Amino acid sequence: MLNMAEGIVRLGALAASPVVSTLADAFAAAGHDLAIVGGPVRDALLGRTTNDLDFTTDALPDEILRIVKPISTAQWDIGRAFGTIGAKVAGEQVEVTTYRADSYDGVTRKPTVEFGDTLEGDLVRRDFTVNSMALRVPGRTLVDPTGGVEDLVAGRLRTPADPSVSFGEDPLRMLRAARFASQLGFEVHPATAAAMAELRETLSIVSPERIHGELVRLLQTDDPVRGIRLLVESGLMAQFLPEIPALQLEVDEHHHHKDVYEHSLTVLRQAIDLEKTRNPDAAPDVPLRLAALLHDIGKPATRRLEPGGGVTFYHHDIKGARLARKRLQALRFDADTIGVVTRLIELHLRFFGYSEGAWTDSAVRRYVRDAGDELERLHIITRADVTTRNAKKAGRLARAYDDIERRIAELSAQEELAAMRPELDGNRIQEVLGIPPGREVGEAYRFLLDLRLDEGIIGEDEAERRLREWWAARG
Repeated sequence: MLNMAEGIVRLGALAASPVVSTLADAFAAAGHDLAIVGGPVRDALLGRTTNDLDFTTDALPDEILRIVKPISTAQWDIGRAFGTIGAKVAGEQVEVTTYRADSYDGVTRKPTVEFGDTLEGDLVRRDFTVNSMALRVPGRTLVDPTGGVEDLVAGRLRTPADPSVSFGEDPLRMLRAARFASQLGFEVHPATAAAMAELRETLSIVSPERIHGELVRLLQTDDPVRGIRLLVESGLMAQFLPEIPALQLEVDEHHHHKDVYEHSLTVLRQAIDLEKTRNPDAAPDVPLRLAALLHDIGKPATRRLEPGGGVTFYHHDIKGARLARKRLQALRFDADTIGVVTRLIELHLRFFGYSEGAWTDSAVRRYVRDAGDELERLHIITRADVTTRNAKKAGRLARAYDDIERRIAELSAQEELAAMRPELDGNRIQEVLGIPPGREVGEAYRFLLDLRLDEGIIGEDEAERRLREWWAARG
């Protein structure tokens, strides 16, 4: 909960920091206004860590550049067309933007850039009231023309203007609402939520790259489920990731099964908890979180109602991986992320046979080989996928996975599983068999790899003997 007295103290500390005071003094000396704006002010009031410092001013871009050059070690003007100059001041990167009064054409989300005359006018054009506050420096005056402080106290997200106008100008703001709801733990004002549902189809004018960026930022929050629910309930998710709302499978009176949508959200939350427990200092693992969210998207297409009330989803892992690849490509995810996500979806069911009966060492080796570099993520996904309320079953599955991780660790220590390969390489295969490079060398390599997986390390001499036997048997 917001404590205003503590928040004001934090704002004072922010204003007194070396980077802020240096900039404030320079702009004041040049006869220009300067204010810290948006996220840094909001986060200071909430007691959150601020990583970026954004400023706004009445100075035009050329004047901003002239003021910051003497006090900065680097400058960049890539955002000059939008009134923004970047600089490195007192060891920190900052951005200073001329007051804006943008307008949008309603066809694309590209604004017609117009510079404004007042700080208040700049603030009312922003996305949400909690981001529409500023702290004038060096005077340390809080400027809040849209009731941002009241909304911080209430834990509420609301647009400064009529939400239909705000979202109509820039539909991406609707996705930002979901992200901030998760990031701040806030509720969305009913009128703002209603406008999101009403204008959901206008998201079509937003580029896939922009949608991709907001989806990633949402998944990087501590609890993205709040934002995902908002996107599904408003109909926005159906515009760019329809596989998620499709998980809300109908349940008829005869064929009862888990709500796959709720299950998937639980898996996502549990995966994040495990991620933080197992890798506490790591950055949010977006590919892992995507895989957790999408791991069952193949179920609607593979759902079969069986006699007697049963429901099956045969091969939903393979179908889901294909659907995920297609959707993530459309959202412009990079090839590495797509590869990780689809591989985890393909493998997420592999473990469950282990709980029915202990695997051989060969099966454990193949599990490790198939997971490759994604073994740690697969551990997390598989553990998170247990959402049963049956405590006995959950305990049995947890013990089984504890056992498989123990066996992987033991075999890794004995056999270097992480670098699993045959004991003879391609050159040695050619020497032993007296054959040139070609298809047969590859077949021999696969034979030796299967031997390695089945029996572990057998030594080079034994590997050569087995290879010769295999070659002779081929005639």
